[in-house]
Amino acid sequence: MAGPLSTLKVLDFTTLLPGPYATMMLADMGAEVLRVLSDSYPDMAAFLPPFLFGSNLSCNLAYMGRGKRCMNLNLKSAGALEIIHRLIKKYDIVIEQFRPGVMAKLGLGYEDLKAVNPSLIYCSLTGYGQKGPLKDRAGHDINYLARSGLMDYSGTKEKGPSLTGMQIADVASGSNNAVIGIMAAVVHRKDTGKGQHIDVSMTDGVMAFNAMMATTYLAGAPEPKREQELLNGGSLYDFYETKDGKFISFGALEAQFFANFCRIIDREDLIPCGVMPPNMEQVKKDIRKIFLQKTRDQWTEIFSQVDACVEPVLSLAEAIADKNTKDRDMIVEFTLPSGDKLKQIANPLKFSETKQEYRFIGCLAGTHTREVLLEMGYSEKQISNFEKDGVLS
Repeated sequence: MAGPLSTLKVLDFTTLLPGPYATMMLADMGAEVLRVLSDSYPDMAAFLPPFLFGSNLSCNLAYMGRGKRCMNLNLKSAGALEIIHRLIKKYDIVIEQFRPGVMAKLGLGYEDLKAVNPSLIYCSLTGYGQKGPLKDRAGHDINYLARSGLMDYSGTKEKGPSLTGMQIADVASGSNNAVIGIMAAVVHRKDTGKGQHIDVSMTDGVMAFNAMMATTYLAGAPEPKREQELLNGGSLYDFYETKDGKFISFGALEAQFFANFCRIIDREDLIPCGVMPPNMEQVKKDIRKIFLQKTRDQWTEIFSQVDACVEPVLSLAEAIADKNTKDRDMIVEFTLPSGDKLKQIANPLKFSETKQEYRFIGCLAGTHTREVLLEMGYSEKQISNFEKDGVLS
């Protein structure tokens, strides 16, 4: 059976990470996604190494472009505008990632395209949103995190905020909220026949991640501080180094799990005070010494038979090779025309009836330009004229 979104057709004007990740998720779930790229606005991710088996196809593009067709248009040309107007009668969901106003200058803003297709769903994904004093300001993941309030109580007292290994604002906020917003708008359109403009700000999304701390602060509690809260290092909930220089995670917040943990490390005297004992610094120091007595894998084996919320900090290679990853089908493999095998991270959503579709890996810009134009009814002569006139970048 086709994916759950097989009736959706998405026109994708995004580049870099947030938008392409969102449309990859939609494509994995069956949506027909067509990327529109322009030489005037190239996708920098396509030029980042490594490249696939010595080719000029970036591994990033091979992943982010998964399941999508791609055409090149000179968005500044009148001919391209005509093509897009024809496209959105079929591809009635648009997602774009330019700064506010850029698409409108090209004649491709929401109001412009809505005039062509009144039921259009149009998602704008930006750092700071379509309105507000920062709307025209450049930014990256670290900047959106910085402005969200999260970083003021993340990290350590000694060193301050710390970077993470992935782009939280870009993916967890931007990509996921774009998908959620589009899906909500699809439901609304199904019920009412009306499309709408979705304004997704990555900063807004990260602000919303202050779920627990903001709730208490807005109710009158003091601002949260680094290493003073339950989940930011102010309790025993933390990472602990092991004998071999690796790390173990400890998350036994509930009484029954904490009791199990204390019994395993032979410190039942700690059970009554829980994960936030009055003598926190001393208890944490004691636990650090205990974890340093064995290797990470030894501790992993010891805790494997008990519910204590203790798990190893795996390297990326270890996580990919982990049995849980394999059993959860989180790695998908493609066979390329050359015969080479290419593995990628799979879509994390699992459906009982409508399985994920991994149709093909991402492709080079413009791969499907002619194919799409022919499907739209343009003749070979018209396509040749588009090439001569610079409509196809």
